[in-house]
Amino acid sequence: MRRFLSVSLSMLLIATSLLASHASAAGEHEELVRQVMQTETAFAKTMEARDHKAFAEFLAEESIFFSGKKVLHGKQEVAAAWKRFYEGPAAPFSWAPETVEVLDSGKLALSSGPVRDPQGKLVATFTSIWRQESPGVWRIIFDKGNDVCDCAKP
Repeated sequence: MRRFLSVSLSMLLIATSLLASHASAAGEHEELVRQVMQTETAFAKTMEARDHKAFAEFLAEESIFFSGKKVLHGKQEVAAAWKRFYEGPAAPFSWAPETVEVLDSGKLALSSGPVRDPQGKLVATFTSIWRQESPGVWRIIFDKGNDVCDCAKP
């Protein structure tokens, strides 16, 4: 009986340890999702604030942005091409993350959501890939927008 209790207690301790480990991993994953959501939100606020310099700080050195049929390579090219969107007193569009997913490794994340015109009309969606460059520091490495389909038109 004593051996049975000892084995049972050992199994209970192992199960508790596994559950605690799973809960810890889930908590870490939720924290990474929160970080990317906050990073994408701060990135989007650079447009509202008309702060092109802050926009560029979110770009990884090897960023790739799809811009229509053209592909922009590298932080400098992306920043230069996007500078026109930061000129003038009003933002030409805004975006906000709705979905964030992070790899179990915590190294890459995807964010996506709507892009709206100045009147708030949905005009596109975006998908961005983020890389964690150091703990809590995320930089965008890929970005692609897609026009919204007006399916009501024949």
